[in-house]
Amino acid sequence: MDGLATPRSLLCRGPIADTAMRIVSIIGARPQFIKAAMVSRALRKRHIHVLVHTGQHYDANMSQVFFEELDIPAPDVNLGVGSGAHGEQTAAMLAGIESVLLQERPVWVVVYGDTNSTLAGALAAAKLGIMVAHVEAGLRSFNRTMPEEINRVVVDHLSALLLCPSQTAVDNLAAEGIARGVHLVGDVMAEALAFAAERAGCRSPLLARLGIAEKSYLLFTVHRAENTDDPMRLRNVLRALDALQEPVIFPVHPRTRKAIEALGHRPAAHVRMLDPVGYLDMVRLEQSARLILTDSGGVQKEAYWLGVPCVTLREETEWVETVQAGWNVLAGTEIERILRAVRTLVAPTTRDHLYGDDKAAERCVALLEAGTPQGR
Repeated sequence: MDGLATPRSLLCRGPIADTAMRIVSIIGARPQFIKAAMVSRALRKRHIHVLVHTGQHYDANMSQVFFEELDIPAPDVNLGVGSGAHGEQTAAMLAGIESVLLQERPVWVVVYGDTNSTLAGALAAAKLGIMVAHVEAGLRSFNRTMPEEINRVVVDHLSALLLCPSQTAVDNLAAEGIARGVHLVGDVMAEALAFAAERAGCRSPLLARLGIAEKSYLLFTVHRAENTDDPMRLRNVLRALDALQEPVIFPVHPRTRKAIEALGHRPAAHVRMLDPVGYLDMVRLEQSARLILTDSGGVQKEAYWLGVPCVTLREETEWVETVQAGWNVLAGTEIERILRAVRTLVAPTTRDHLYGDDKAAERCVALLEAGTPQGR
């Protein structure tokens, strides 16, 4: 729904108690839709929840389909900001979110992950004196050249409630002097993946449509600015794909497609470039791949949970536990390192249960209900 009008019929399911809080969630990118889906489902049972979409991802395959597949109502507000330079995009989001918050006057603003939408939501709320809860707090790559790292650090220092997916995240915050309001809740994406994986097997016909068999291909995704905005790094990754001697399925982010076109690169015949796919189709591709190559944090986790080896096209990861467990290898963007990783990575015979269970969303809601963390 466009504009600032918010039909109250969309805000909750069932009767709302006198103790209900008004809570606003800010989302804008695909991973946030997935995380917010689980938290929103738990919140709307007993609270007034307003879902604000900044419009950072605005293509139907990058946005609308996720709400349909995860069984959550459409956003109550869509700011329609779209793409743009970091400063321009964040400023537009900040202005739009501030207008919504002035109208809604929520008790909490919930932000997710590490995008410009996350930063704008936290800044707008903090400047209005509204408490901020950060889902997926405490992650660090320790690489300040990443825009996402700047967003994480700033948002964590603005937040009253820091909802961490791992003990490593808790420890990162402690190292920065943040200990109050910090809680280990697990990863809400684990619950979303379980929900989607159950549906994907029977509802996603993508493998049949592509004419590929399970475990007969590699899945590849790349979207981070450090890779797509650097012609040399992107060219190296694409050349590594061309040098592989097995089928590669490549759902292409719109920004990545533009960067590839600017390079004038034509992939080898075994590399199949697809338009962005919905969440169920993506989960189907992940669970059926022999191996995944990616620079996405979310895909790294999903690969681990699904038991699929992963090669990460970065020099560091926020999800260090997946590397320590032997299921994920950091290969950077050097051609030979990528090829060696793909050809030699063998999945371990064991896989520990990382990042919690399917109760993370309920834990988040319980902590929001508990009110202002003491001493924060």
